[in-house]
Amino acid sequence: MKQLFVSTRFIAILLVALLLASPATLFAQDLSKANIEKVLNDAYNKFKDVKEGANADYIKELATVDPNIFGISIVTTDGQVYTVGDVKSMVSIQSVSKAFTMAQVIEEQGHQVVQDKIGVDATGEVFNSITAVERMRGKEINPLVNPGAIASTSLIAGADSAAKWKHILQIHSDFAGRQLSMNVPVYISEAGDNLRNQAIAHLLFAYGRMYFDPVQATDIYTKQCAINVNAQDLATMGATFANGGVNPVTKKKVVSPETVMYTLPVMATAGLYDDAGIWFYNTGLPAKSGVGGGIVAVVPGKFGIGVVSPPLDKAGNSVKAQYVIKYVIEQLKVNPYLIQPK
Repeated sequence: MKQLFVSTRFIAILLVALLLASPATLFAQDLSKANIEKVLNDAYNKFKDVKEGANADYIKELATVDPNIFGISIVTTDGQVYTVGDVKSMVSIQSVSKAFTMAQVIEEQGHQVVQDKIGVDATGEVFNSITAVERMRGKEINPLVNPGAIASTSLIAGADSAAKWKHILQIHSDFAGRQLSMNVPVYISEAGDNLRNQAIAHLLFAYGRMYFDPVQATDIYTKQCAINVNAQDLATMGATFANGGVNPVTKKKVVSPETVMYTLPVMATAGLYDDAGIWFYNTGLPAKSGVGGGIVAVVPGKFGIGVVSPPLDKAGNSVKAQYVIKYVIEQLKVNPYLIQPK
């Protein structure tokens, strides 16, 4: 397995330090409108003809999504929006949603609750592992893999399943800056074949690590994964994290800076399935991927970038999205660890 086993608290402190770092300590960055537009267009043209990867097919509806959808967007912390390609076509958010639900649990109940009731270490197992739950007896299951994500869903405020689902949809809409909706065919497809997730939820319940009815929590989680987004939505959601929890387009405070501080380290260490370590090594950025073909990455204090392209690699991450984000980060010189010696 390739996930990084790094102290979440250490990375939280490091990310905050980078946010506060003097610009003089970083390599010269040209984040002008002209240069961002040039880099995005260059990235689009460089990777638009890549034919690697394939749509996810273990969720039947995802196999039918147009594999040629390819859109890139950057939203800066001052609310500027840049797009290239197909940024209007929708894909289901899938596992990208886990980061935003986790953030809301932290916002509502505090970071210690997430650490104590779910766990924040990378599991070292595949995203839907039952053995990880059994091995750890429901502890240290991580909010960005299925067991921890279902537990996160169960912790969201709401008197019943309808209230919890309404709350989750509104959270994601606030991050995106517009009212989002569920992709019903994707939900139906997933709900008809989610017995493994139901088994995970029941096992967590048996270990006292599920905080709502396991069947209903799994159903809410399934709906959450079926929320429709486009590349611009993902970029705006990432930019809200980059801006300390305030949506830079709508100016609405979605979560606190402290919530962001505790969410980004988990995205950094467990955001891209089994390749989270490779991703962080190459980009230095917190990110989250989903098998719908989207990836969101966060450059703290600067911008969020969202890319949608359904064909995935073997780890379940969009091939083109990874290429694009790595290229953009290199060209704009915004890897937080690229530091100019004094």
